[in-house]
Amino acid sequence: MAKKVKTFRKIPQMVETQIISEAISSGFNTRRTQWCNFAQGQPEVSQFQDAPSRLSWITLETHDHEYSPVAGSDELRDAIAGYYNRLYREDMDSKYKRENVSVAPGSRIALSRILSALGDIRIGYRNPDCPLYQGLLDSHRNKLKPIPLHADPDKGFSVELSELEKHISGNELSSFLMSNPCNPTGQVVSGNELKKLVAVSRKQKCTMIMDEVYSHYVFGLEGEDAKRPLSVAPFVRNVDRDPIVIVDGLGKGWRYPGWRLSWIVGPSKVIELINQVALILDGGTSVPAQRLAMKALDMDRSDQERHRGLEVFTEKRSIVTKRFEALGMECVREPCGTFYVWADISSLPKGLNHADKFFRRGLEQKLISIPGKYFNLCPEDKTSASKQLKKWVRFSFAPSITNLSMGVEKLAEMVEG
Repeated sequence: MAKKVKTFRKIPQMVETQIISEAISSGFNTRRTQWCNFAQGQPEVSQFQDAPSRLSWITLETHDHEYSPVAGSDELRDAIAGYYNRLYREDMDSKYKRENVSVAPGSRIALSRILSALGDIRIGYRNPDCPLYQGLLDSHRNKLKPIPLHADPDKGFSVELSELEKHISGNELSSFLMSNPCNPTGQVVSGNELKKLVAVSRKQKCTMIMDEVYSHYVFGLEGEDAKRPLSVAPFVRNVDRDPIVIVDGLGKGWRYPGWRLSWIVGPSKVIELINQVALILDGGTSVPAQRLAMKALDMDRSDQERHRGLEVFTEKRSIVTKRFEALGMECVREPCGTFYVWADISSLPKGLNHADKFFRRGLEQKLISIPGKYFNLCPEDKTSASKQLKKWVRFSFAPSITNLSMGVEKLAEMVEG
């Protein structure tokens, strides 16, 4: 008798789920203020002093109880296109229109839509990068062949454009997925390097899927790059021809993760295909969330929120990095992005200089961190670069300043004690 095939496949747990499950076993509870969750993946959502008041209400019309257009309302798509044109394309002839925008219920769904719309292709990605990508790519292995580009720890986990182009051409890649700023390493591709990236994409006819959800959190840049969120948008020559697809949303930058509202911006023909996928995959985004998004994207409110938010998160980052480095932990240098610190702990005392041991000792002190191995998108890879991840840890500075200050003191006691 033939062996019965399993009905369901094994689904890998998300990193945060694994980490928090272990923390809960050690007594963690979100209401217990003596814990510091350095693993936190959402920004602080409370009211910041001198920032616009947090949005807390909307008015719904009778027709708002109907289904939304799968691509999002025309008003919101116009607002998103206008946001990119105002910040990045005022002096350019080619501008984004509503046809270049697809609204999605969260960045995971946005990325799922994009990957579902791809054909039977080879797709590249950087390693390490956002752990979400491993599960997403694995879900499409019947048609996608993922090929990693390993970022060198000895180069600060940066990837040179020449390496990227060689990887694309040598492996005949049709697409490449990357976060910018990069979760977890904080590496940013900006300015002239970002311009070159678009040129490589154009030359190689390789669609770049740019995950820009941390675009508001960039530290140490100068000039125009420091005045606006980080994006590839200003370097797109023709919005309908250049193979550039952007993902962003309100969860990280505007600090409204619970709304689950993101968007995809790209060539209109690509967006049309993505919208067809959305009809099958998710059906569209809730109307109330879109109503709130219209308020959040108001020009003055959006600019004030971004500037004040960056000030607060800059202060938070300083609190964490200064103390960490004084303890002998080497943090990735500016310019960098996201609201995480990627730290080398190999110089800490024995028993703390391995990421797994550091994590377990941290739980004893009511501290939660994420060992670097969880960001290895190729767990089967045994190269020296992957092995080096055991000395790296990701720390979030998204919690409140009060909680972070308590957390770094606890960590100092653990290291020095």
